[in-house]
Amino acid sequence: MTDISPSPRLALITGASAGIGTSIARLYASKGFNLALVARREDRITKLAAELSAQFGMSAYAFACDLSVPDAPGEIMDMVENACGPVDILVNNAGYGIAKRYHETDWTDQAAFLQLMLTTPCEMTHRVLPGMRARGFGRIVNIASIAGLAPPASGHTLYAAVKAGLVRFSQSLNAENDGSGVHVTAVCPGMTYSEFHDVNGQRPKVSKLPGWMWQSAEAVALESWTASEANKAMHVTGRYNRLMWSAARLLPENMAFGIMKKRSAALGKDGR
Repeated sequence: MTDISPSPRLALITGASAGIGTSIARLYASKGFNLALVARREDRITKLAAELSAQFGMSAYAFACDLSVPDAPGEIMDMVENACGPVDILVNNAGYGIAKRYHETDWTDQAAFLQLMLTTPCEMTHRVLPGMRARGFGRIVNIASIAGLAPPASGHTLYAAVKAGLVRFSQSLNAENDGSGVHVTAVCPGMTYSEFHDVNGQRPKVSKLPGWMWQSAEAVALESWTASEANKAMHVTGRYNRLMWSAARLLPENMAFGIMKKRSAALGKDGR
């Protein structure tokens, strides 16, 4: 394994203003990494950058940016590299869900969703990968979801699709970069305590789920670190999620899909 310790190394984390992104930022800061924090909410990441710098004595930089805009990935990479230097660790975490039936949404909303959730991570990875390979060190962590591994269901139609794409993208890149010192990992959390469900309006529904189905954002962050350092191409976080994923893989595809259709019908046609 390539030594991760030479410092200062720079970690770029998208979606750093809340939830898993904030927890990952805090974890990397505690390990002495300099940070480039990217999110839409400038006030939050500016405050977080100042807090982490004061607490851990490393350098943290805040970059406010909407990564659902097509030109944004290139622009933010220029800004980060000019201000902070080359990126050693890229964590593609920014994301959200659209809790509506596909045909009832505006295409502009879906196009922005695809940009943020799949095109942006792929473009930013494409930007940092050559330098990582040349230096013989790099970590790319793509925060996917257990939804990308589960049988499809109605509601959040493109969410599972892009997360599945992110998993396969990561697995392919992991194989491509074997032996280069660059680790590429797709991390697949399940239900996580964060603002995600508040933003997409599902909080009343998901709050009824039992506590043992949930993980803290801090637990997901720690597992993502461990999986990345172990050079795992894909990692499902949480014992419950791993159990459910393993069980689902044993079912015939038609049976698993039928179960998900019944679940969707019980929740409502939009999957909520």
